[in-house]
Amino acid sequence: MVKSMTGFGRCEISEGTRKMTVEMKSVNHRYLDVNMKMPKKLNFFDASIRNLLKTYIQRGKVDLFITFEDTAETNFALKYNQELAGEYLKYLQQMADQFGLENDIRVSTLSRYPEVFSMEEVQVDEEELWNLLERALRGACEQFVETRIKEGENLKKDLLGKLDDMLVNVDYIAVRSPEIIGEYRRKLEDKVKELLEDVHIEESRLATEVTIFADKICVDEEIVRLRSHIEHTKATLEEGGAVGRKLDFIAQEMNREANTILSKANDLEVSNRAIDLKTEIEKVREQIQNIE
Repeated sequence: MVKSMTGFGRCEISEGTRKMTVEMKSVNHRYLDVNMKMPKKLNFFDASIRNLLKTYIQRGKVDLFITFEDTAETNFALKYNQELAGEYLKYLQQMADQFGLENDIRVSTLSRYPEVFSMEEVQVDEEELWNLLERALRGACEQFVETRIKEGENLKKDLLGKLDDMLVNVDYIAVRSPEIIGEYRRKLEDKVKELLEDVHIEESRLATEVTIFADKICVDEEIVRLRSHIEHTKATLEEGGAVGRKLDFIAQEMNREANTILSKANDLEVSNRAIDLKTEIEKVREQIQNIE
């Protein structure tokens, strides 16, 4: 199946006092480019997160947002720095002795000195945290992929319609090209007769002139290649997968053939059809930019 490069996914998992939320969205990009915003405590999962995303996504600029909440009262612990408190008391006593002052230090006063008491975040179990994060990530990724597939199928349907329209123009050019040669021959005969009046026209000279003209405007090879590229594009769309780059390359080749047809065109109707072809190919290329 074909996937679009635009998508959105969200998953929220609550477990006890913990809640992990993952949101992700993407736009077009030549490669996989992931930009993550998450709490610092999850930074050591960076590589694991990226590896997991690669199993779901091949191309696109992905913005990933992760939030983590833990309402447990045991998140922080009070720490008493006994050594530092002793240092404060020692120097306070030295000050009292040196300046002849009363040492009126109380426990309540000492407890307010910097770093005597401090709050420390309780270390969480990495395995448990990753298990919660992984489930949230996979849930968001699965929804993300679903939206990409849905949009991708719409792109595929639209592209197949445009390819059929292109074939109509190619078929017209294929039928019209021989007619141009016949018309050229008749015009040439009429012009020669008008100039030479009743003088006999040398058939071989006329045939040579028509052959040279036919060779200049011949687009048989371009039509064959263009049809082949269109059918190849259809087959690739049906094949599915990460085919965006491949389709873009084929579209470039189609554009090259259409340019050649237009440059050889010596007929207004063929020129108009070749222009229509180029217009459709450009629309196809724009849509292909959205495919993974």
